[in-house]
Amino acid sequence: YIASEVKRFGLQPAGDSGGFFQNVPLVKRQLDASASLAVDGAALRPWDDFVPRDPVVATRSFDGAQVVYAGVLGDSTQLTGEQAAGKFIVLGVRRGPNLPPTAQMNRGALLAKYRGAAGIAVVALETFPPQAINFFRQPQTILKDGMPSDTTTLPVYVYVNASGARTLLGAAMDSVRPGTPGKTVHGSVVFSETPAPARNVVAILPGRDPTLRGEYVAIGAHNDHVGFDHDAVDHDSIRAYNDAVRKLAQASPTQRVTPDQVQQIHVNVDSLHRLHPVRRDSIYNGADDDGSGTTAVLEIAQAFAGAKVKPKRSLLFVFHTGEELGLFGSQYYTDHPTVPRDSIVAQLNMDMVGRGRSDDENGGGPGYLQLIGTRRLSTELGDLIETVNKARKQPFTFDYQYDASGHPEQYYCRSDHYMYARYGIPIAFFTTGNHRDYHQVTDEPEYIDYDKLAHVAQFVYDVASAVANLDHRVVVDKPKPDPHGNCVQ
Repeated sequence: YIASEVKRFGLQPAGDSGGFFQNVPLVKRQLDASASLAVDGAALRPWDDFVPRDPVVATRSFDGAQVVYAGVLGDSTQLTGEQAAGKFIVLGVRRGPNLPPTAQMNRGALLAKYRGAAGIAVVALETFPPQAINFFRQPQTILKDGMPSDTTTLPVYVYVNASGARTLLGAAMDSVRPGTPGKTVHGSVVFSETPAPARNVVAILPGRDPTLRGEYVAIGAHNDHVGFDHDAVDHDSIRAYNDAVRKLAQASPTQRVTPDQVQQIHVNVDSLHRLHPVRRDSIYNGADDDGSGTTAVLEIAQAFAGAKVKPKRSLLFVFHTGEELGLFGSQYYTDHPTVPRDSIVAQLNMDMVGRGRSDDENGGGPGYLQLIGTRRLSTELGDLIETVNKARKQPFTFDYQYDASGHPEQYYCRSDHYMYARYGIPIAFFTTGNHRDYHQVTDEPEYIDYDKLAHVAQFVYDVASAVANLDHRVVVDKPKPDPHGNCVQ
């Protein structure tokens, strides 16, 4: 649909092989039926005694490795990386009412510390709820292009239960000291792979200036969402619960429901059911996340295409796939751009721009807009956006709090703009903020504020026009990040 629309607008294709699509090589990986973990002929049962993680890297051979108890996470007697080299180590976790085991398990840090080990088994499987185990069992979609070229350089990483640890060590953990050898482990953790191809949509509106048309202002959004559930839920019940307990849906901290809240939920659901039949739904339509941004980009593209005077610079419209899975579409596009990467002077990203009423989020309203990343690389870009806003008849009130360094929501790292920023391309992320329907089946078109959505789209159009018509590139005056390092909020 998107490709047919940009073609109708008269935009030029900028995908693969002269078309509008750029193929993104996603694959689904899951534990293969041949996977095994055993000592002395006694096999640990997958999903009961052990659960593997990291389908990208868990392919190093551990067959014939010596099991060694490495101690308790965080304890001063824990084995060093050198002591664990070549071993299949078993790690315990601290237990206590105020110390959840999962808080201790920084998988990245453990893989870095014990990079030379044959395998890592963390004894914490009993702490995971059934839904977490079920999540681990599902195929994990990943970007094939983003997988390490040599996946045998990292150890296998698994969670085991106490029984599995006893089998591996040949003794109970509380009876052994760090460094105590256990059994010899045999088997392999193998993941099967199935292609899951996806596509970015890429289109160009050429600029009018012969000197500047080789530079691009990128405008983007993501056109994917989070899929569906096998079991349908009552739409009104979800709305009533989140309205009473979790105003920002999955972004809200989980808390105990009070008796008064339970009563209010029942009252609200009953009143809604008197107005219309029960609405059961299992599809996450993502009207705001990010149907709103996708719609806004289409409207902006159509407006520019129909303008009598085109901007000086060219406009690059990229509709990214795979954002919800891990920014895969934007990662692939910026790693494999269809125009020279250094010709992209800025990227404007819209993700969730159709809500933001005062009852959606504190501080919301018709003039409310969150801005993220506008001065992370270019002070000039941030200043230009402020100037464009002040010139409008109905200027926005910008909320910059989510752009603060170290903000726990990590918005700067959580949408497609960052994949451009990591290469030193100035970005601006526009969003109307979170709400009770975030990643819920209730993120439906009926709750979109269409006047607000149009207001945002018109504003981003003006910003894009201002950037595209500058007589110079927006100046990058801040340090560029490592494109292959971790994002830092």
